[in-house]
Amino acid sequence: MFTREEVLRSPEYWFEEAQNELYRQVVEYMEKSGLNQTQLAEKLGVSKDYVSQILKGEFNYTLKKLIEISLAVGKVPQVEYKRIEEVINEESKTKGSKKRSPLNGKLRLLKEKSSARNTILNSDF
Repeated sequence: MFTREEVLRSPEYWFEEAQNELYRQVVEYMEKSGLNQTQLAEKLGVSKDYVSQILKGEFNYTLKKLIEISLAVGKVPQVEYKRIEEVINEESKTKGSKKRSPLNGKLRLLKEKSSARNTILNSDF
């Protein structure tokens, strides 16, 4: 089992955070626009399989592709750099409180992702 600090120092954790946020933004856009996977793929100029990869969490994007997809769904990605110690301290302060911590947010997004993924993947079939 990993400590909270070990998780926060993990590149995999932050990759998942970015991937989950992109997923959330794409799903939100699809729902608001009434688009299915095929229609979104056409709008983005990519294959339906590519959109499916994003929605399955199997998408390892380049920074440029992240920006392109974000802009296509009407969002601007913003990256904020903080010292790792600052993030760990913030996480420690929110532990046990009702405030959203990065770890609690990840668990919430993973649950949302799983539920929404099933709905969206079934919508085109």
